[in-house]
Amino acid sequence: MTHPTLLVIAHGSRDPRHAATVHALTERVRAERPGLRVETAFLEFNAPSVPRVLERLAAQGADEVVALPLLLTRAFHAKTDIPSVLREARARLPGLRIRQADVLGPSPLLNATLGRRLREAGARPGDLPRTGLVLASAGSTDPEAIAVIAEIARELRHTGWCAVRPAFASALLPRTEDAVRALRAEGVDRVAVAPYVIAPGRLPDRIAAGAEAAGADVLADVLGPAPELARLLLNRFDEARVPVGASLSA
Repeated sequence: MTHPTLLVIAHGSRDPRHAATVHALTERVRAERPGLRVETAFLEFNAPSVPRVLERLAAQGADEVVALPLLLTRAFHAKTDIPSVLREARARLPGLRIRQADVLGPSPLLNATLGRRLREAGARPGDLPRTGLVLASAGSTDPEAIAVIAEIARELRHTGWCAVRPAFASALLPRTEDAVRALRAEGVDRVAVAPYVIAPGRLPDRIAAGAEAAGADVLADVLGPAPELARLLLNRFDEARVPVGASLSA
């Protein structure tokens, strides 16, 4: 095999919608780049596991894999879990070169996907000056991940929304419903909620429940298998293949 394999590593969930969404996204990646071998693995809850896929690839003669974390921020899974799994695989499979790609966020393509989901949910461009946006992420205790969410909220504030507030489904406050109510208390006429998560599951359901409980006017869907997200996966794949110090155009 002369071309690297793209191995998309998702967290996994007991919710079957999670794996279905991940597979739909990887199918879109395959459609975007015919001829690229794309495999999917999960850290927990779902099969196949990362070690099992890497062992299968090595047995089939693969010599290079780009392991791409299907994660929006660099937190525990990206910094600890996935590197540990890949180190163990390298030790067991010395003939297989494994590179770890960067996480997906932040990226303008993620912001574009958020915009797509909000428009699909009914957010109209003409309403933005009187609409507040709640950027609802899964949540993390990692300072780097928290800072990224705050920076995305600041960026989105400059795209026409009258106010943007981050919210978190776990680990941190405020919760989605608290952020919606805070915007209402500030006199914001309309409130939209954008889940900054890739696939359905327990935490996205918590975001949706909070938005509905607080009476948000617009609730966007998860990012899911959007074309912008598929292009972002391919961008991260290409970046991981470029030697340090080289450019993508080289």
